[in-house]
Amino acid sequence: MTDTADTATTGQMKRTLTLTGVTVNGMALIAPGAFLWTTFQAQAAQVNHGLATGSDMWTGLLFAFVLAMLTAWSYSQLARIYPEAGAGSSYYFAEAAFLDKEKPHHQRYARVAKLTFGWISHLYYWIYPGIMIAFIATLVGYIYSSLFGGTLGWGALSLICIVSAAGIGYIAYRGITGSTLTAIIINVIQIVTLVAMTIIFFIAFRIGHPHGGYVLSNAGGVLIPHNFIDLLYQSTIAILLLVGFESITALGAEARNPGRDIQRGVMISLIIQGGFCYLLEYFGANFALGSTTISAAKGTSPYLAAGNNSAPIGTMLHNSANMMFGGGGTAVSLIVASTVLLALVGTTLACINTGVRVSYAMAKDKELPSVLGTLHSRFSTPHSGIWVLAAVSAVIGIYGVHTVDNLTQITLASNTGTFIVYGMTCLVAVVAFASRHDRHTVKHIVLPGLGFLMNFAELCGVVYLALASGGSGASDAVKALAIVGVWAVIGLIWVALNPQKHNAKKVVLDRQQERVQVGQGAQA
Repeated sequence: MTDTADTATTGQMKRTLTLTGVTVNGMALIAPGAFLWTTFQAQAAQVNHGLATGSDMWTGLLFAFVLAMLTAWSYSQLARIYPEAGAGSSYYFAEAAFLDKEKPHHQRYARVAKLTFGWISHLYYWIYPGIMIAFIATLVGYIYSSLFGGTLGWGALSLICIVSAAGIGYIAYRGITGSTLTAIIINVIQIVTLVAMTIIFFIAFRIGHPHGGYVLSNAGGVLIPHNFIDLLYQSTIAILLLVGFESITALGAEARNPGRDIQRGVMISLIIQGGFCYLLEYFGANFALGSTTISAAKGTSPYLAAGNNSAPIGTMLHNSANMMFGGGGTAVSLIVASTVLLALVGTTLACINTGVRVSYAMAKDKELPSVLGTLHSRFSTPHSGIWVLAAVSAVIGIYGVHTVDNLTQITLASNTGTFIVYGMTCLVAVVAFASRHDRHTVKHIVLPGLGFLMNFAELCGVVYLALASGGSGASDAVKALAIVGVWAVIGLIWVALNPQKHNAKKVVLDRQQERVQVGQGAQA
């Protein structure tokens, strides 16, 4: 938002972030490998008419990476022309794109557009941290079982959810500088560990043990598509590894040079995380997957064996380390699990930081309760929103860690919000550049247009696969869509009953006048 919009009754957000700062905060939300551990099982278990689709896991990831890059391009271009967006991100972009139009009937859509973006964004930003809290508790349970045997009950896992949410909320409360330092440390540890793991325990293991019953005959089998439909199926899961690059655009109020660094950070974070880390790690995991690394029974597909394993990456590391060094497999798997745990903490922290800043921007515009629009007098953080989101995340985490079905429901609901926001942002990029003098057909129409179509296709694919799976998967999809529907209805009710709605409309009118004056000044 503008400086005025970023000012709270207790001060302003501090501009402390360099290009490195904004980039590592985005990298923390994507997490450079954590989701290899958390989603490999689901990817390996995915079938198409009873046949495993895992052989197209890497190509599906590549397809999802292209989709993410198209979306990231739209975000980066919008950040370039709207450096004043501050904490608003796509919420602000949607409003500004319509306010900049010359015709009044186009400008009238500004508030509707930004409200739609802001409200749907909360399906992603306010559910996703809770999903990560559930992942954290589950991984702590895995580490506990590996060290001590037995399993943790729901009560213990629920306590872990509460403690994790409170601890991460406290780091966010203390300010973005501390969050950035935490993100840097976590990213360095995660990248070094997982790259080393991939090279030593997957790629080098396969080369040194050529007769391990591997599911793919050679490296080309990993890199070359086998079935286009299977590739699309895999991409609907793989895209979940890459979301989060857009979180950088919510740090505009704290970036020293938002006009330059926000757009760069969006692209750089995704290229490092998706283009390097995940593509390398998924190549290694699929290259090494075989009957020896996953202990698949004779005649059983290693992918199906991995799909039936609660921690297939941990099992693969355990088995390959034991075969390479005659032992130490448990230690290796626990070390990697610990770095994944750190990455999940960083992901949750980054998402809380992003979520509360979008809520803060809406509250400053009188579109959400004012309690979410105040800054801490010392730390310059939207502290009330942080603690509210931390509490919500704990509750969602407790619900998600209870059963796999619960986790599936909230994940599908969050992903639905993600794809809607991503797709609409691509359209906003087209609208924003439609009447600008620097419009480029490929950069501002073709690429964002492809991004919209691919996001829409992925959304349909996620919902279709869930509904078509039958059984609990179908019922989970219905419940997830019900969550989305209920949230939309709540949004309509809030907009109608919002006691500050007249002031909210005035904010739009004031900003419209401000943009007109800025435009006239530029022409003069």
